[in-house]
Amino acid sequence: MSVMGEIQRNSTHAGDDLGVLRFITAGSVDDGKSTLIGRLLHDTKTILEDQLAAVKRASRRRGHEEIDLSLLTDGLEAEREQGITIDVAYRYFATPRRKFIIADTPGHEQYTRNMVTGASTADVAIILIDARKGVLTQTRRHTCIAHLLGVRHIVVAINKMDLVDHAQPVFDRIRADFLALAGGLGIPDLRFIPMSALRGDMVVERGLVAREQRLDWYAGETLLQVLEGINIADESDALPARFPVQLVVRPGTSTDFRGYAGRLESGVLRVGEEVVALPSGRRTTIKEIALLDRQLPLAVAGDSVTLVLADEIDLSRGDVIATAATPPRAARSIDARICWLAAEAPNAAGRFVLKHTSRSVRARLARINDRIDINSFERQPTPAALAMNDIAHATLNLAKPIFVDPYASNRITGAFILIDEATNQTVAAGMIEA
Repeated sequence: MSVMGEIQRNSTHAGDDLGVLRFITAGSVDDGKSTLIGRLLHDTKTILEDQLAAVKRASRRRGHEEIDLSLLTDGLEAEREQGITIDVAYRYFATPRRKFIIADTPGHEQYTRNMVTGASTADVAIILIDARKGVLTQTRRHTCIAHLLGVRHIVVAINKMDLVDHAQPVFDRIRADFLALAGGLGIPDLRFIPMSALRGDMVVERGLVAREQRLDWYAGETLLQVLEGINIADESDALPARFPVQLVVRPGTSTDFRGYAGRLESGVLRVGEEVVALPSGRRTTIKEIALLDRQLPLAVAGDSVTLVLADEIDLSRGDVIATAATPPRAARSIDARICWLAAEAPNAAGRFVLKHTSRSVRARLARINDRIDINSFERQPTPAALAMNDIAHATLNLAKPIFVDPYASNRITGAFILIDEATNQTVAAGMIEA
């Protein structure tokens, strides 16, 4: 029986609520990502009246006759001046069926690194394509990154269909081109929707095109219907338990209480269950699970709790409490797929800090094994260097062990970031393969 059957999630309509869906929008510059999110917020009546009034005023100042819904997400002044999105803008909305967290990720190649941030926790990626331009290099790059980051559901939104007279041959050509590039990726769930975010066609409602019969050749669902219906099975509670320790709790010298606070990243932990403490490898059982002043019989993935163990074990921040039967691998060397985020190429003698869950260790980039050609998705062996936004396979040696799972099986314990020791800048995001 799933743990979901044992506990009641926080929901006012547990029978109807399909839970939270996290999705990103990605695509090339001016494909309409921010406008699409603005349309979703506007047509689901999520915008407050004063927000809407401010956007209308800003639209008039920019010379637009109609409201510019992209201003709802392009919050940075620099974005408004340049007309491009340079940061990840998060917004929230809900329908009677589901709650949504949306991230508008950058389209300009210079800011592709920000797209990694948005995709790392996303369930769904919406790849926008301008119907006039078709599949571009950034389309390929964003699709590849979303796939590498474990996004299983991809919706290809072919936008601005009103500017190509809603022509089905245009839609069919772009669909065929995208299928050709995605053929080798093995994307589990791939869907295509023709739309106009500016007009609101096929976003929340079918729009004017339904009444005008301009898209009568498309009998599929609107974007919102697709998002509401995607089944995101919460499989994280079925994974082995992984509890990185964030804080050792010692209330005072007058008590022997010792608890370990953190977030259960995957799996389920129950009172009385046998666990293993890493790096010591000692086995014990869970004596208590506490959430503030309450005692819980169990914790599920995503819960931030304090664990009390039956035995005294030396644990500190960055250590891990895990399922005893299936512990993570202790690794002093890892092979990983990395996305290089820095403007400067990696220095062969460079030293980094690798941040993995709550553990930080010194690391050295031992070698770059290959780099992905973004146009063909082929591996180019032993590249001389990496440029910003390159995706490569690399081997890293670590000063101390970390406790890992392959990214394909656990997106939390399989992910890390690299920080340059000299500048303290994040220079790469990585997905562990072995």
